[in-house]
Amino acid sequence: MKSIAALEAVVTATPFDGEPSDAELDTIETEMPAILADVVLLDAQIMTIDRTPTELDERRIRRARRRVLAARRELANRSADVSLSGGAA
Repeated sequence: MKSIAALEAVVTATPFDGEPSDAELDTIETEMPAILADVVLLDAQIMTIDRTPTELDERRIRRARRRVLAARRELANRSADVSLSGGAA
């Protein structure tokens, strides 16, 4: 049997407090429009799981897909702008 006592100090050296760091919160805030767009799309798709989608359902799903694509495009453009502006002079 292999003992893990020697590794215990490495594992417990930095206790996890369960809270996200400021950098993680900033990233979540930046990605929030894309996250919310994904939620709207999932809601539209879930509504049609057990029935045949009506024309209104299909429009709702198409609109939600376009919103997801637009949010992801904005996020990609924003991250590209940040990486381009942070280059060496």
